[in-house]
Amino acid sequence: MRIAMTYTRLRTEERMLLDAFEGIGVQVTPIELKNAVFNPMDPMDGPQRWGDYDAVIDRSLSLTNSMNSVRILESFGVRCINPLSAIEVCADKLATTLALVRAGVPTPQVRVATNAVSGLEAVEAIGYPAVIKPTVGSWGRLVARINDRDAAEAILEHRETLGSASQNVFYIQEHINKPDRDIRVFVVGGETIAAIVRHSAHWVTNTARGATAEGMEITDELREISLNAANTTGADIVAVDLLECPVRGLLVNEMNHSMEFRNSMETTGVNIAECVARHAAQIAEQAVVA
Repeated sequence: MRIAMTYTRLRTEERMLLDAFEGIGVQVTPIELKNAVFNPMDPMDGPQRWGDYDAVIDRSLSLTNSMNSVRILESFGVRCINPLSAIEVCADKLATTLALVRAGVPTPQVRVATNAVSGLEAVEAIGYPAVIKPTVGSWGRLVARINDRDAAEAILEHRETLGSASQNVFYIQEHINKPDRDIRVFVVGGETIAAIVRHSAHWVTNTARGATAEGMEITDELREISLNAANTTGADIVAVDLLECPVRGLLVNEMNHSMEFRNSMETTGVNIAECVARHAAQIAEQAVVA
């Protein structure tokens, strides 16, 4: 079998994946996307010869690069990990919310507006405090808690005046009075392989914002809701982020199609890189047989 891994920067995770593939006896070709050339007319034309690959695992830090490269590769009939449809659901918080709601998976209440006036109505429909997020983004960037009407008016006006077109979609989420932590569950090939809790004195519990992580046991309840959430995306590999609501219990907050995992391997004792590599190799092998 032949597998490629597309990337924009070789971080620790990508190096771990390459080592994991080597450890299971699978050779993977790393391809930096800035050097890649795609001929939509012919997958065999060019130095990469995309049609030779049985599977391509996408590890691009750029969402635009991921979506465009995977879209082209799928048009060639190349099996991508993750598929474009999964990336589209995970990468856009509104798409995530819609998928979860359709499937009946518990998630925080959300209102959406397209200008500052209706945005204020959306915030007040949710109630204070509320959370405003860009629909596309990661690492807790541009996420704000709105505690009162004055803050709402200021933040909405600033985003409408200074923001890009995408920031003029006002995604307003219910603020969950969770403990000082959130939960991340790693789902690979339809199995929950590991889970961590991320602790922080700040209400945004991203490790990129200074949160500390530790491993946790996967309960039956946690396994069920995480698998149900992952199934809404069709992803091969996904991290499911959950909040603990004191009233409604576990709620799925977001999902990540290209998650970081180096610290989670240390805290859980689970070789996540190897799990991902083995599943990717299995997908590639099935593509060969097909």
